[in-house]
Amino acid sequence: MIPAASPSLQPAPGGDWKRLWRDAVRDPAELLALLDLSGRVPELSIQAAAEFPLRVPRGFVARMRPSDPHDPLLRQVLPLDDELRPLPGFGLDAVGDAAAKAGRGLIHKYRGRALLIATGSCAVHCRYCFRRHFPYAEETAAAEGWREAVSAIAADSSIEEAILSGGDPLSLATPKLAELTASLTEVPHLRRLRIHTRLPVVLPERVDPELVAWLRGLPWPVAIVIHANHAQEFDASVDAAMARLREAGATLLNQAVLLRGVNDDVDTLAALSERGFDAGVLPYYLHQLDRVRGAAHFEVSDDRARALHRALSARLSGYLVPKLVREVAGDPGKRPL
Repeated sequence: MIPAASPSLQPAPGGDWKRLWRDAVRDPAELLALLDLSGRVPELSIQAAAEFPLRVPRGFVARMRPSDPHDPLLRQVLPLDDELRPLPGFGLDAVGDAAAKAGRGLIHKYRGRALLIATGSCAVHCRYCFRRHFPYAEETAAAEGWREAVSAIAADSSIEEAILSGGDPLSLATPKLAELTASLTEVPHLRRLRIHTRLPVVLPERVDPELVAWLRGLPWPVAIVIHANHAQEFDASVDAAMARLREAGATLLNQAVLLRGVNDDVDTLAALSERGFDAGVLPYYLHQLDRVRGAAHFEVSDDRARALHRALSARLSGYLVPKLVREVAGDPGKRPL
């Protein structure tokens, strides 16, 4: 049983997601104090936090186990000395985003779909983030009212799916999202919209009536890919957010990253698939780590990943088994492992 969080860990009452966003924990010392871990994590790195700042909503902190320095949710967000050890093969652009640029804030890697960098903001800063070094100031699609990105999509009739990414696109206020999708409705060959987001997991209050109304009014089928790596990330508030998204007509999928010390055992992966399905979310991808500088300590070997995936396939129904993949720059799609 996970102990109940103390009142200091609980988010402030009320559902104003912007206020809860502003109230996120940004100081590593405060985070450890909230979890009764002050002075008990010697590998904590203030330098790593300066290079890639800590940010984590208090509601997500409330799902962490107090007094456990190895908590799988804490491990995803806590800056450690390991991030400062450079290793060959780990770079600033792990998946070839720069080479696939098709316009300001637009990445076109795969046939039939293009990805818009809607914003550089996220409600949580995950230490394994493959875009932790991305130049968001220069490469955000929102510049000049989305014109360059939308024009590039409109000029290529092979693009049938627009993917909103970031950062986290749901970091944008709903009127800003509506401005973007209004521009996209002028592209006649678009058939689908996909949204990659972690906010419904880490800040479920973001799925408010205004966002639901926006989703319901969209003219395309919508797939929302949430990012959850451990069953502990789900609670009643997340379940309720998923229910609201489904009621708005969205198809919900989960994309997880295989992370050493977080979910690299078959029991944990099975629990993630089952808990997500309980919340109405189908497993989609289990990603091998993108080899971004600062994330090497999370890497799981390909042999270990394949063994875990085989064990998962032997345990669960097929629809609960995500595809094990790696993104390789220049490939025409995700590479199965």
